[in-house]
Amino acid sequence: MSLFRDDGIVLRTQKLGEADRIITLLTRGHGRVRAVARGVRRTKSKFGARLEPFSHVDVQFFARGSELIGRGLPLCTQSETIAPYGGGIVTDYARYTAGTAMLETAERFTDHEGEPAVQQYLLLVGALRTLARGEHAPNLILDAFLLRSLAVNGYAPSFGDCAQCGMPGPNRFFSVAAGGSVCADCRAPGSVVPSPEALVLLGALLTGDWETADTCEPRHVREGSGLVSAYLHWHLERGLRSLRYVEK
Repeated sequence: MSLFRDDGIVLRTQKLGEADRIITLLTRGHGRVRAVARGVRRTKSKFGARLEPFSHVDVQFFARGSELIGRGLPLCTQSETIAPYGGGIVTDYARYTAGTAMLETAERFTDHEGEPAVQQYLLLVGALRTLARGEHAPNLILDAFLLRSLAVNGYAPSFGDCAQCGMPGPNRFFSVAAGGSVCADCRAPGSVVPSPEALVLLGALLTGDWETADTCEPRHVREGSGLVSAYLHWHLERGLRSLRYVEK
């Protein structure tokens, strides 16, 4: 039997038995972890209140053997709140739906339990913090998170130079399958011709240029969101269920 301690974001919860839950977290040191939290569904359980989606927590696990991920699920035996991001998210529909899409994306990009995914973890923490504070429009924060998640997982799109031959941009065509902006010579079937403003916006979200992103017109924001969604679906091979509820 071994004890492990890590900090993480609660991604989702599932009922187990009459009073327990299975908690899925994205942790700093162990990647995605599923653990059993005993008795958290009882009305008097303060422990359970700390293990709700969007919560940033310091958690202690109790596992069989010398590895956290092994035979059976570990037990979540202790939890301390680092930041209750849910308080600033769940009371607003736009923030809640954007945040839910972030949690689902983080889980989808961490397929294998127990494998560290520090960049994805840090991205999620930063995005939820920004979302809870209301520093930018929720859909812009979500698109920035999706683009950066794609980038840290090896799928960074190009919004300027040609993704195929490297021809300096701006290039007018955009191909999801080709990796982003493409020139006329590399244009593939199914390519679209987005507005230059939408491509500038997406480039700004990817690089963190919020001054440019915050001043973009709503029609270009909606167009950019469509491109991000299509690009994400292509690389995940199936869509995010939560994206259909996000306000555009």
